[in-house]
Amino acid sequence: MELKFTIGTNMSGFAGPIRELVEQLARLPGIGEKTATRLAYHILKMNAEDARRLAGAITGVKERIALCERCFGLTDIQPCVICRDESRDHTMVCVVEQPPDVAAFEKTGQYRGVYHVLHGTLSPLDDIGPEALRLAELVERVKSGEVAEIVLATNPNKEGESTAHYIAEVLHELPVRVTRIAHGVPVGSEVEYADAVTLGLAMKGRREF
Repeated sequence: MELKFTIGTNMSGFAGPIRELVEQLARLPGIGEKTATRLAYHILKMNAEDARRLAGAITGVKERIALCERCFGLTDIQPCVICRDESRDHTMVCVVEQPPDVAAFEKTGQYRGVYHVLHGTLSPLDDIGPEALRLAELVERVKSGEVAEIVLATNPNKEGESTAHYIAEVLHELPVRVTRIAHGVPVGSEVEYADAVTLGLAMKGRREF
């Protein structure tokens, strides 16, 4: 018998497990109650094996994914596949805000260096200072003498720009070239959502910073 239920804001008529599933899905960014209810309905219609795969994938992400010990990107091995790739230019380090930004640049096929993930940006209003980011680790990478160029690829918005300026000031006295990606990436947007062509041109057009 096919399971059916009506999408709406009144959850009192739903069985407990359905209500719990909808409530948990609705906590995801960009997912409202109506979308969460549709997703719950889709999951209900899935066969048992597909449902187990979905549950296993969610559990696997939480249990197996950690931060790379070198670049602080997401990985299931240490170091990550990019950091251990000897064919890449390890003297060039692209500094990004969040792990999804790494995937965005990788899609361009234009960058063959390595990365450093800050896990945020400076935001005094939110009490996010340098100590909350992976800035100390970046400085240590530069001081090791193995880095020739730092490519600042933070988002071209107020927080991203202020973070880029701060990093440039911190690295000013160290023997490393500091560049900023060109603004082929629209101002006010986020790297994660830019298309591959735009990111590729931005990387090629990077400049001294």
